Amino acid sequence: MIFGFDDSPGVGLRAGPDSVPDPDVDLAPSAAGGEAVAILGGGCFWCVDGVYRQLDGVIDVVSGYAGGAADTANYEAVCRGNTGHAEVVKIRFDPSRITYGRILKIFFSVAHDPTQLNRQGNDVGTQYRSVIFHTDEAQRDVAERYVRQLEAADVFTAPIVTELAPLDIFHGGEPYHQDYAARNPTQPYIACISAPKIRKLRESFPELLKDRGAV
Repeated sequence: MIFGFDDSPGVGLRAGPDSVPDPDVDLAPSAAGGEAVAILGGGCFWCVDGVYRQLDGVIDVVSGYAGGAADTANYEAVCRGNTGHAEVVKIRFDPSRITYGRILKIFFSVAHDPTQLNRQGNDVGTQYRSVIFHTDEAQRDVAERYVRQLEAADVFTAPIVTELAPLDIFHGGEPYHQDYAARNPTQPYIACISAPKIRKLRESFPELLKDRGAV
């Protein structure tokens, strides 16, 4: 991650995050209950992790890698940008409290800028690409339809470049990357890049927070 660039929330949006519509098509909660998983890549996984930990219904977030081979699923290799991996987060959530579509809405409106190709700000490389790794055809359908909906709504200043790809395997990242933003609030990258995203989430979507009302 490179410190010192403008990756402020809302970059790429014509208006604020709350201008991004809910998905017209979403996944209904299973009658059997249980948990669901979303795998998303949107630049630095520290930042995406920090956003999703704020949301009611999110059970756990793990930073890691997807898209490449197991023997290159480590930070040193992935940073070289030639492994096929993207930095991603694995989000475990309760679909009776937050839907897959709502997870995607936060991904597009706050967590990153989906109009930047193979980069977020000065973090450049395919490892920082915007990508949704769908776990089944139902997730693929929701994500595909939502991208089309957002493009038709013209909420971004440039085309969406988010890749949709089937998940092969998720590789958990090194322990020091987990919950990094919360554990390192004064680290310059976190203070200047991650914290503003979290602040924008809390200002724009207070009804989605675990601690509603504590904005």
